[in-house]
Amino acid sequence: MKNFIVDSHCHLDLIEEKGLALEEILNNCQINKVKILQTICTRITDIDRLLNYTKINDNIFCSVGIHPCNVFEQPRIKADDLIKLINLHPKIIGIGETGLDYFHDLTHKILQQEIFLEHIFASQQLQLPTIIHSRDADEDMIKILLAEQKKQHFPALLHCFSSTYQLAKTALDLGIYISIAGIVSFKNASDLQEIVKKIPLEFLLVETDSPYLAPMPFRGKINQPSYTLHVVEAIANLKNVSVEEVISQTTANFLKIFQRTKSSE
Repeated sequence: MKNFIVDSHCHLDLIEEKGLALEEILNNCQINKVKILQTICTRITDIDRLLNYTKINDNIFCSVGIHPCNVFEQPRIKADDLIKLINLHPKIIGIGETGLDYFHDLTHKILQQEIFLEHIFASQQLQLPTIIHSRDADEDMIKILLAEQKKQHFPALLHCFSSTYQLAKTALDLGIYISIAGIVSFKNASDLQEIVKKIPLEFLLVETDSPYLAPMPFRGKINQPSYTLHVVEAIANLKNVSVEEVISQTTANFLKIFQRTKSSE
C-alpha cells in the first residue's frame, strides 16, 4: 500500500517564475506527503531547463513535448525527435503535454492535430504515456483516440480533466487514465464532480497543474505541488472512501503507467 502522493502534472519552472523557490516547494511537499513530481514540458525548447530540475532531486521527473497552444511558435517536431530525446534522458517519463485546444486557439487546428499525432507515434513506439491536453475539442479528440488506439495501443492519460462524460467514457473504454486537478474542489464544478464519481479509482491520477488552478481553500493563490493533498481529499469525499485509499490507488496508478519512475519507490 502506497503512503505517498504523486503530483503527476506540475510546472516547476512557472511556479518559480511566480516567486516560489524550489526549496520551499519541496519542503511543503514533504509536509503533505507529496513525494514524486513530474514537471511538464509545454515547449520543447525548454527541455534543458526542465531536465535541470530532475538532476536536483531523485524524485523529480519530467516530460517532453509541445502544448497545443504553442505549436505555431515551436520547431516542427517529428516522433523521431521526441524518441531521440527520451532515449538520451532516463528521467523523461512522459510524452507531452500535447493534444488539442480549441478554446484558446482556433487558428492552428490542423497543425495542432498533426503535432499531436507525432507525439502519439512516439508513444506507440516507446510505450511511454502520452499526456493529453483537451479543451473544447471533444469530437476531434475522440476521433483521434479511437483511430490511433485501433492502429496500435499506446498508454495515455487525459490531464486536468474538465471535459464531457462522453470523452471520459471513451478514454476509459480505451484503457486511458484520467488525471484530476484542483478544479474538482470548486463549488461550481458540479458536472466534473459527478463525472469523477463515475470514474473507477483504478483509472484516476491526481495533479495540481500548478501554478494554475489552486484547489480550495487556496483558490486564486499560486498553486504548488503540495496542494495535491487537497485534490486527494476532494476525490475521497466525492467517492466516500478514505484519503489513504485514494493516495494508495492513485500513486499505484501513476507508477503503473509511468514505468520509468519505479526506481524511485
